[in-house]
Amino acid sequence: MSQQNPVFIPGPTNIPEALRKACDMPTMDHRSSAFKDILHPARDVVAQVLRSATAEVFIFPATGTGGWEAAIANTLSAGDAVLAGRNGMFSHRWIDMCTRHGLDVQVLEHRWGQGLDAAAYQAALRADTDYRIKAVLATHNETATGVVSDIAAIRRAMDAVGHPALLMVDGVSSIGSMDFRMQEWGVDIAVTGSQKGFMMPAGLAIVGVSTKAMAHIDGAGLARCFFDFRDMQAGYAANAYPYTPAVGLLNGLKVAGEMLLEEGLETVIARHHYMAEGVRTAVRGWGLQLCAETPDVYSDTVSAILVPEGHDASAIVTRAADVYGTAFGAGLGEVSGKVFRIGHLGMITEGMLLQGIATAEMVMADIGVPVAMGSGVAAAQEYYRAAKSHTFDLAAE
Repeated sequence: MSQQNPVFIPGPTNIPEALRKACDMPTMDHRSSAFKDILHPARDVVAQVLRSATAEVFIFPATGTGGWEAAIANTLSAGDAVLAGRNGMFSHRWIDMCTRHGLDVQVLEHRWGQGLDAAAYQAALRADTDYRIKAVLATHNETATGVVSDIAAIRRAMDAVGHPALLMVDGVSSIGSMDFRMQEWGVDIAVTGSQKGFMMPAGLAIVGVSTKAMAHIDGAGLARCFFDFRDMQAGYAANAYPYTPAVGLLNGLKVAGEMLLEEGLETVIARHHYMAEGVRTAVRGWGLQLCAETPDVYSDTVSAILVPEGHDASAIVTRAADVYGTAFGAGLGEVSGKVFRIGHLGMITEGMLLQGIATAEMVMADIGVPVAMGSGVAAAQEYYRAAKSHTFDLAAE
């Protein structure tokens, strides 16, 4: 029976054997002195992947959604205004969470397929002369639509009007795979998870917090307990957690971070772009289009592929799983039934992606989508062969 390996979803991603083994360890007393040799190196490598020399790193037994909650619960109070762009399902879900916490959410609506508009953020912040807006929320890589946004431009927009709000960024499907510069871009809170660029099983919410954001903790009025940064700080100072940690996952995270740093972050970024371009070339070979509207917002971790009108993209995902034992991502929210998604992040190779592209072609042929068999595979093969003058030290090797 197929276990759907490799998977072509944008997370959880395929797990390198070295990380699988790093997570598979005997039970450790997490209050013993040995735990610090896992805890602190894991936090250190995460800070380096975030490219911040000053960020406080918190790692919770949760997923990226828990990271979102930790970000707002530790820095905001009920009734605070936040400014958030919505351009896909995951930005929508963060907005929904803020609403449930009693925050006053000002939403900047975008078409699903557009990147976040820094000029719209700037206009909204310029109009906020009383500085009611306490936080600006931005999704770096919208996983539902395969769209990346310019976080540095949003920070420049904030600085241009001198607005003091915190900049909170969802980097769940970008950090560890695409260019992300927490300190340089002036990000105050960066959120990710273990199951994307870090190539780990799901189970860890990873949050980087700037010095500016840390100064908001004591004045924040939202309820928090499990996600309280103060409890985590006290635990870390004693080489421990305020509760039972996921020791095996933390050990895996330490090794994952070491793997990324050994490969070199610039090489990791270039490798993901190379893999993504092969998929995008295949999409053009099929005569189809991406949900992402322009090349400057193409994601290097996931491609959301529009199917022609009259065809159900969900049928592609279902048939691929049921008939060919292959996992693609389904469309979510406004693009449900309109797109299927191919994840190309983490431990992935040309051969693996060609397998996924070939399977997608078979499925589309099965359900009558007008795609010529072999067209996407051949296009991707030609791209990868031509681009192979670049040498990548793949994390999978």
